[in-house]
Amino acid sequence: MSMLEDLLRDLAAEGDRLRAAVAGLDDAGWHTPTPAEGWDVATQVAHLTWTDEVAVLAARAARGDKQEWDEVVLAAIEDPDGFVDKGATAVAAALPEDLLARWDAARTALAGALRGADGKLPWFGPPMSPASMATARFMETWAHALDVYEALADAGLGSVPEPTDRIRNVCHLGIRTRDWAFRTHGLTAPAQEFRVDLVAPSGDVWSWGPESAAQTVSGPAYDFARLVTQRIHRDDTELVAAGDEADRWLDIAQAFAGPAGAGRERR
Repeated sequence: MSMLEDLLRDLAAEGDRLRAAVAGLDDAGWHTPTPAEGWDVATQVAHLTWTDEVAVLAARAARGDKQEWDEVVLAAIEDPDGFVDKGATAVAAALPEDLLARWDAARTALAGALRGADGKLPWFGPPMSPASMATARFMETWAHALDVYEALADAGLGSVPEPTDRIRNVCHLGIRTRDWAFRTHGLTAPAQEFRVDLVAPSGDVWSWGPESAAQTVSGPAYDFARLVTQRIHRDDTELVAAGDEADRWLDIAQAFAGPAGAGRERR
């Protein structure tokens, strides 16, 4: 199986798990507030739907069909701080069954579009390969699903599922975006690679970077995945940094494009 197929399989599994968690909710359940300020469960699913649809347009643009993608880019230029939220809010107005049907269609279309993509896809940051886009979509699906699970658990409507080794995709993206995180905060990215050793949910150890690196990070992969998606405060993790630059990284790490968010408050 190719790397892209592995990623699409993981993305489908993560989406299926979230869909199963929300499919049986009543109207009140769909409007359960989540940790993202102003977003309820419906908005979270709508955001994933809207972004999957936009990713399909990006894949079409890579093949030369650029009109709809260009329209999205123009909307982003006109309202850079609000166009994503507006897209999610508009989609969230649908009835739950219609929203789920639209998300199902978007997920299916995205997988097909990435399989048929020709070269790199345009995006709001640097262009991405189909595999990179699939990784980014996995990261977002996993992170927004976690918001939903936590909200439903707090409301007595569900539980937070046990993490799986699929979070390796989030960890990998969090490491690949190290330099981006530094630059986003107006800092010079470190010249040398860091060594990162993370313990997977299965107990395996995942490693990145040279063993001889002076700057290191270690700890649970689940903590790292939540940290780089800003779903946990650093002080609430068991992550350990050795070296000033590695220590700074854990304060600013983010696996997503755009400006740094406020993050989560310490528990």
